[in-house]
Amino acid sequence: MADAARARRVADRIHETVARLLQGRIKDPRLGFVTVTDVRVTGDLQQATVFYTVYGSDEDRRDSAAALRSATGLIRSEVGKALGIRLTPSLTFQLDALPTQARTFEDALAQARAKDEEIARSSAGATYAGEADPYKHEDRDEERADTDEDRGDRREGAEDTGQDRDAR
Repeated sequence: MADAARARRVADRIHETVARLLQGRIKDPRLGFVTVTDVRVTGDLQQATVFYTVYGSDEDRRDSAAALRSATGLIRSEVGKALGIRLTPSLTFQLDALPTQARTFEDALAQARAKDEEIARSSAGATYAGEADPYKHEDRDEERADTDEDRGDRREGAEDTGQDRDAR
């Protein structure tokens, strides 16, 4: 097993080599506007997955995938020459789903923003159902304590009156 740093260097070299080949050497008319986004190499450096995106329609994506499959042998041999390691990794091309996921997230965020704006518009002239401030405050607690003490004085006075009756 190679260490993670070596695997990353090999992945970077594969990324550069594949991008250079797609830019200049591969002349397949089916190949659209392809961008290599990432390369991941297994720990034993035996397999590499090349992630790519294609600008265009679904048909352009299918055509580009077919062109990459047909050019895999040429690309692998060039990668082997560029790497200079004993075993050249086998290459797998995978359409990168990240742009599609990002678009989905952006659409969801736009819907949330629209919903928030709708709620803000509907609550613009609204008033509270109860008090404007439903929370307890210290000044109110002090007033309540004062009235509780007054009630306590009244109770003590009632008890005294009751004691006086018992003495009679």
